[in-house]
Amino acid sequence: MALRIVSYNIRKAVGLDWRRSPARVLRVIDELDPDVAVLQEADKRLGARPTALPREMIARETALRPVDLSLGAGGIGWHGNAVLVRKDLAVQARMRLSLPGLEPRGAVLVRVEGLWIVGTHLGLLRRWRHLQMATILRHLGPVADQALVAGDFNEWSAMRGFEPWQDSLHVVAPGPSFHASRPTAPLDRFAHGAGVRLLDHGVARGGLAAMASDHLPIWAEVEPAAD
Repeated sequence: MALRIVSYNIRKAVGLDWRRSPARVLRVIDELDPDVAVLQEADKRLGARPTALPREMIARETALRPVDLSLGAGGIGWHGNAVLVRKDLAVQARMRLSLPGLEPRGAVLVRVEGLWIVGTHLGLLRRWRHLQMATILRHLGPVADQALVAGDFNEWSAMRGFEPWQDSLHVVAPGPSFHASRPTAPLDRFAHGAGVRLLDHGVARGGLAAMASDHLPIWAEVEPAAD
């Protein structure tokens, strides 16, 4: 079964006009028609860090539901990482993973249709990103071949920066996704194991996506690789 995966740093639903509009973000996501949406910066910064995308609005505006990954009643994710899945799609497993770094970082793992989907927002410094990548890979262990990592990898280089994954995961940049007003940097990417095949991928441009966040969403069509 092919799955359509969207990854999107929503900047807490604050657009380039500095308005917080969860409805706008959800419309962008819904128009991409994902089976799974992997989100970064999905919670607010202050207090109990509640979700920037209210559950009732997700249910009303999309065909998706949030995977239960939060430790708090008001959230939907972990360290800003959240996963939405199509309402009729079964979630076979889910877990949270703390990542090393000077600032709090984490990853979320969700198993859908036999595929391990990892959502993360890596750190600003490459040395910490390398430690975070190594932690994710070590946690995946023998299932790395059946994994797809999606998120804001915060790597500006087109060629370097992913050395911890080079023997186990293939990194794919669908195209420049930051800054949404003038995309020049491929910060948002996918990385997949040998047991996962990317059929197609791209960056969503234009329309509300050009205004809803400072990142553009990326997408990929994936399926298990043939034996």
